[in-house]
Amino acid sequence: MNSTLLLAAAAPGNPVTEIATQFGVTWQLLISQTVLFVIVALALKKFAYAPILKMLDERKNRIAEGISNADQIKKELASAQAKAQEILNQANAQGAKMIEEARAAAAQVQERETQKAIAAATDIVNKARQATEAEHARMLTELRREVGRLVVTTTAKVTGKVLTPDDQNRLTEEANRQLAA
Repeated sequence: MNSTLLLAAAAPGNPVTEIATQFGVTWQLLISQTVLFVIVALALKKFAYAPILKMLDERKNRIAEGISNADQIKKELASAQAKAQEILNQANAQGAKMIEEARAAAAQVQERETQKAIAAATDIVNKARQATEAEHARMLTELRREVGRLVVTTTAKVTGKVLTPDDQNRLTEEANRQLAA
C-alpha cells in the first residue's frame, strides 16, 4: 500500500509531487535516507543504548548492595555497643560484689584488724575501678578499630575502588571523631 501511495505521489500533476519538486525533494534520496536512519537507529539501540542501560542496572544493583551492607554494619555496631554495655554492667556488678564482700569481711574482724581490712577493701575497690576503666578503654579502642574497619570496607564496596592507606586512615579517623562526639 505504501508503494501505491508513493507511485501516486510521484505521478506528474500531483500537488504533492509539485510541492516536493519546488522544495527540491528527490524521492530516491528521501527513501534511502529514511532506510539509513532506521539502520543507524537500530545500530545505536543495539550497540550504544543497550550497554549503557546494562551498566546503569549494574550500578543500581551495586548501590542497593552498598545500602544493604551499610544497614548490616549499623546492626553490627548496635550489637557491639550492646555487648560493650553488658560487659560494663558485669564489671560494675563484680566491683559492687567485691566491695560488699570486703565490707562483710571488715565487720567480722576485730578492732585491731579493722584498719587492715579497710585498707584491703580500698585497694580492692581501686583495682576493680582500674580494671573497669582499663576494660572500658580497651573496649572503646576495639570498638573504634572495628568501626573504622567496617567504614573502610563499606566505602570500598560502595565506591567500587581500592582505597589507599591514606584514604583508609582518613576514613578511620573521621569515624572515630564521629563516635567520640
